[in-house]
Amino acid sequence: MAVSLKKGQKVDLTKTNPGLKKVLVGLGWDTNKYDGTHPFDLDSSVFMLGENGKVTGEGDFIFYNNKKHASDSVTHLGDNLTGEGTGDDEQVKVSLDKVPPQVHKIAFAVTIHDAASRSQNFGQVSNAFIRIANEESNQELIRYDLGEDFSVETAIVVGELYRHSGEWKFNAVGSGFGGGLAPLCRNFGLNVD
Repeated sequence: MAVSLKKGQKVDLTKTNPGLKKVLVGLGWDTNKYDGTHPFDLDSSVFMLGENGKVTGEGDFIFYNNKKHASDSVTHLGDNLTGEGTGDDEQVKVSLDKVPPQVHKIAFAVTIHDAASRSQNFGQVSNAFIRIANEESNQELIRYDLGEDFSVETAIVVGELYRHSGEWKFNAVGSGFGGGLAPLCRNFGLNVD
């Protein structure tokens, strides 16, 4: 049975699951009915961070236009343009044993594409979650349901995998950003236009 987390909670991943090497990170959401004319397009992205909490370069930013890290440790499985259906809307595979030693954290984020021009925000999104599953058995290990804590934000750091004493742990972050992808990227050390 999966461990269900609340915002700010941290839980061990590899210590309680010995031999775990590959995980599937599923991110999901629903959009509320609204009067706008534009469809919602939410995008997941991954930031591979050093000890200073920053990326070392553009290659450490994994998203729909850069689906695989050079180390082959993180792979984004593609962009879901509508978010329709049940279960995961987007997925990321992580091979924990292939993550380069200089990467201390792997942050998972969700942004709303063209949120400002479409007048959209996370107040119009519900049932957002992140889950970590054993890729080989598909057994769900960890789940964090974000709840309805966001109103005007257009980007959210949902959670992060991080190293601690030679093991991997998960932190349910749930931290929102206004302004979409650009401020989120700058927060992690990427210069964007």
